[in-house]
Amino acid sequence: MPHPLDGLRILDLTNVMAGPFCGYQLALLGAEVVKIEVPGSGDLARQLGADPALNRKQMGISFLAQNAGKKSVTLNLKSDRGRALFLELVKTADAVIESFRPGVMKRLGVDARTLRTIRPRLVVCSISGFGQTGPMASRPAYDQIIQGLSGIMSVTGDEDSAPLRVGFPVSDAIAGLNAAMAVSAALAGAARTGEGATLDVSMLDSTIVTAAWVVSNYHMSGQAPRPMGNENRTASPSGTFRTGDGLLNIAANKQEQWENVADAVGLAHLKHDPRFADREARKRNRAVLRTLLEQALASRGALAWENELNARGVPAGRVLPVPDALDLEQANGRDLFRTYHDVAGVDRPVKVANGGFLVADEGRADLPPPAMLGAHTAEILDEIGINPTELRQLAEDGIV
Repeated sequence: MPHPLDGLRILDLTNVMAGPFCGYQLALLGAEVVKIEVPGSGDLARQLGADPALNRKQMGISFLAQNAGKKSVTLNLKSDRGRALFLELVKTADAVIESFRPGVMKRLGVDARTLRTIRPRLVVCSISGFGQTGPMASRPAYDQIIQGLSGIMSVTGDEDSAPLRVGFPVSDAIAGLNAAMAVSAALAGAARTGEGATLDVSMLDSTIVTAAWVVSNYHMSGQAPRPMGNENRTASPSGTFRTGDGLLNIAANKQEQWENVADAVGLAHLKHDPRFADREARKRNRAVLRTLLEQALASRGALAWENELNARGVPAGRVLPVPDALDLEQANGRDLFRTYHDVAGVDRPVKVANGGFLVADEGRADLPPPAMLGAHTAEILDEIGINPTELRQLAEDGIV
């Protein structure tokens, strides 16, 4: 059976992370994603990552992580000929995603209105730091800028460490996922009505609305959220606790879960203590409760308590470093990672994460490895009538 977006073509004009992450999700859903890159240099992420040798080959780890399954075409959109070729490709496409600063697509002569005049059923999605409108729209933005402006740094960490950046580009990832969802929905609409859509995805918008609980609590209570470290502001005991060997996350968010924790650690009498009898009382006395629980948890290691508490219906899990997380049987048992060999002449396997979903009965999309810069230029341009002789001339002229 086909994946949901099989047979659809996406032209991907994006760079670095948010946009490419969107394109990667669409590829995992079955779309043919054609990445349009600047001749000679390509996506900046090709030069980024912890392996200098791969960076020199324009196959940096930051690029490999989210560009499997895409075809690479080099095209200079600043030239009249390059722009004309792109507009011909648009006629073959179902969607275009781009991550230029607002106004750049219009200056290039390939803005959404122009593209949808050529192909009315086209979905055009613009992904930017602040969106296409508003007083900050023209500003440049990277993930860390958005994390700071969105407020999430202010509630990450504790009173001593906040404001603190989340340890990966979370705003980029959120915006990419948001864009992929919006594009998929718009493609479904175009299939039904024949009419495309123009989508405006903002990293700032996406990050703020994802923090819905924090935002709504402030809007409706008037209480500014504060950093609480590893504590859960809505429940107790819910957070990170020391054990006899390692840290353990416990999320006893329901009354019965708290009671099961008390039974499991040998503190059943605390269930009847007025300080801990109900949710609000436990929240007021969370520091005392933490001390009592950690004294009891010291008798065993985090893995033993993880198993014990989950068996009693209490969500619990160790706090793992990244290498241990990647070794989890659960992650590997669901084909979460894909290994490629002979990528860019690299003498070792290249391992990347698949998408965070499975298509029932089909598993995960079987994507080819990330492409070398321009690897598919001849193939894709041949579709619009560019023969090898013309292609050589385009290359000499710096168009491809």
